[in-house]
Amino acid sequence: MHCPFCNAQDTKVIDSRLVAEGEQVRRRRECISCGERYTTYETAELVMPRIIKQNGNREPFNEDKLRAGLLRALEKRPVSVEAIETAITRIKQSLRATGERELPSRHLGECVMSELKDLDQVAYVRFASVYRSFQDISEFINEIGRLEKADD
Repeated sequence: MHCPFCNAQDTKVIDSRLVAEGEQVRRRRECISCGERYTTYETAELVMPRIIKQNGNREPFNEDKLRAGLLRALEKRPVSVEAIETAITRIKQSLRATGERELPSRHLGECVMSELKDLDQVAYVRFASVYRSFQDISEFINEIGRLEKADD
């Protein structure tokens, strides 16, 4: 790492420890050239993939949109905020685990449906009706039938 005081290339780490509940590494460094000491903090940069919309547009992953969609589907359902946040974390981990820089919105939608199926089946059907553009009652009945078969 370059020294912020003299811009020398050689520095040494004097002390290193975990901070922020293990989410950061604090390093105390000393410049070999000028002897100045300074502190650096390192955190993992977890980049989320871009989402490719059905119309071909690409946009950054938006956690707020994900949360809003889940909350809309779960409106007036007995699901705790903690369970919703856990589902959001799992969805984000699933997206990152693909290793892809871009993912189709279809993949994100399937991840959401998978989480909703485990959280609340009514919310799952609500979300599926919008996500899959149900046109009539028979599509609701078919989806509920698939849910019942999955429970058996």
